[in-house]
Amino acid sequence: MYRFLLTPRWWGINVFVLLSIPFCIFMGSWQLGRFEDRVQDHRNATEQVSAARDEAPRPLAELLPVTKATSGKQVTATGRYVKQLLVPGRELDGRQGFYVLALLRTGSGEALPVVRGWLPGAADANRAPAPPSGEVTVTGALQASETPGDNGVSAQGGLPSGQTAAISAASLVNLVPYDVYDAWVTLARGDSGMKAVPASAPPDTGLDLKAFQNLGYTAEWFAFVGFVIFMWFRLLRREVEFARDAELGLVPEREEQRATAV
Repeated sequence: MYRFLLTPRWWGINVFVLLSIPFCIFMGSWQLGRFEDRVQDHRNATEQVSAARDEAPRPLAELLPVTKATSGKQVTATGRYVKQLLVPGRELDGRQGFYVLALLRTGSGEALPVVRGWLPGAADANRAPAPPSGEVTVTGALQASETPGDNGVSAQGGLPSGQTAAISAASLVNLVPYDVYDAWVTLARGDSGMKAVPASAPPDTGLDLKAFQNLGYTAEWFAFVGFVIFMWFRLLRREVEFARDAELGLVPEREEQRATAV
């Protein structure tokens, strides 16, 4: 009854099944490993940001450029505020609001974006306290430039004058007549009664869409293993039933010859 398993057609089916199952298991395990790595990166980055709050601040120049190792570290910078902008559409503690962002021009001539704090509601320049005049020294957590469209950062264009969607050198350099640091700082304490914006984990370390895509691909690969096994047993059952019917003379001779030829 099982002689059909020795036909070329079934040799091909069996080889495909024997190769596809370990391949799918390998790919599923690899995707699961990628997800676990991202979870661990997220945990390490969160712990790093928490630990950095208790570290002594260091001069800005010592921690540039921003890397996964320096993101969240406490830094100090001295200069003069030369321009203030608003960053709309920013959520904090479950409420919508906006960041108050000021550019601090340091002794190097470059401007450092500094998030002075967060205010609830729609972005309104009249509600944002004016930055201090004269030379000031700020202390806060170092952050990497944002990428529009990532981690909730808006990619919206056409904002009113005095507003920016992302805190990045690429966006801000077009708004001021001097160079901008490829980094920004969020003050450890909110300025002028504003709420301080907590430091975020470094880029590519959070449980973002890519992480859950890895988890989804894991499920797909393991589901495909089950599908392959199911289809193999279904084909086997169909062939067995056909062979049994042929033995009982329930299959027309022409169909039996066709099945034997295959």
